[in-house]
Amino acid sequence: MGKLSPQLPGWVPQSVQNYIDHTEMGVPIRAIARQQGCHASTILRQIRRVETLRDDPLVDGVIKTLGGSAEGEGETKNGQLVKMAPDTTQPVIAEADQLKADSLRVLRRMCETGAVLAVAADMEKGVIVRDGQDGQNTRTGVVDRTTAEAMALKGWIVASSNGRITRYQITASGRAALADMMARDENAKAVGGFEQEADTQRSAPRRIRYGLAESPLAALARRRDREGELFLSDDLVSAGERLREDFELAQMEAEVAQNWEGFLEEIRTGSVSASSEQSNRGKQAHDRVVAALKDLGAGLSDVTLRCCCFLEGLETAEKTLGWSARSGKIVLRIALMRLKQHYLEEVDPQSAMIG
Repeated sequence: MGKLSPQLPGWVPQSVQNYIDHTEMGVPIRAIARQQGCHASTILRQIRRVETLRDDPLVDGVIKTLGGSAEGEGETKNGQLVKMAPDTTQPVIAEADQLKADSLRVLRRMCETGAVLAVAADMEKGVIVRDGQDGQNTRTGVVDRTTAEAMALKGWIVASSNGRITRYQITASGRAALADMMARDENAKAVGGFEQEADTQRSAPRRIRYGLAESPLAALARRRDREGELFLSDDLVSAGERLREDFELAQMEAEVAQNWEGFLEEIRTGSVSASSEQSNRGKQAHDRVVAALKDLGAGLSDVTLRCCCFLEGLETAEKTLGWSARSGKIVLRIALMRLKQHYLEEVDPQSAMIG
């Protein structure tokens, strides 16, 4: 049977749609059960469960938004839905395609060891931070509130602490959703990019296997030098994470996808074409990545792109680039120092927020 709330996005769970139909649109539980071909007690349990979830501020916020979008769509007479004129002042709701792209990026970050999503009340964006060994927090991403609300509603993240700032952690359901999205994304790239890979000059693998719990940069940041000092300082890690965030934002839109191996070859030959002005956030992020890699130059840009963006391990990068063993970490640290200087010199301090 059809849904009683036809204007709700397809990603909204059926139990939440039933809750909104009953509480916001006044549809009797028995009428919903008849439409879905189940017992009324099943719908009642779903409604009670969603009601308990509203203690979470993100879940409560998105249900209010969805309820507002459903108002005015129709009323029930004798158990039947009668459509009315749509409301033209609907609040913002996450679109399915954008939610998929943002969720893939966000859930990847939240799988890392010590990563949490911090969301403050009445703020339009949340921040993903990763707790370090020395108690230092490294910001690794920025999330739109609409995306965070959708992920909380789908059960992919759950609040671990409440207060003025609520902290969220990824759930088992979120990890399963991430694995499914990554598999679908890899399959799509393998099919769509088959002809392009046949023309590339290098045979480097496009599907890099790595542990979700820790990126190569985070693993290197835990190491210490001979004097017992951390091999990478927090500001160097932040510079690398900032480049990775821009890289992932750029890759979310098909029209800005690029053969990065070919771009590195252009850097080595000195024939890099100028980047054009772009308007949307994906293309702006693409331009920032291009500007940073051009500033790093050949060699430094290779190891930075592979370890920070492709998430290749240092040993894999050393073999691919033909470097001697254990030399990659030294070159990467030099590259991160130059990258940090690039952001200090070239980027407006007011634009430090990623995305």
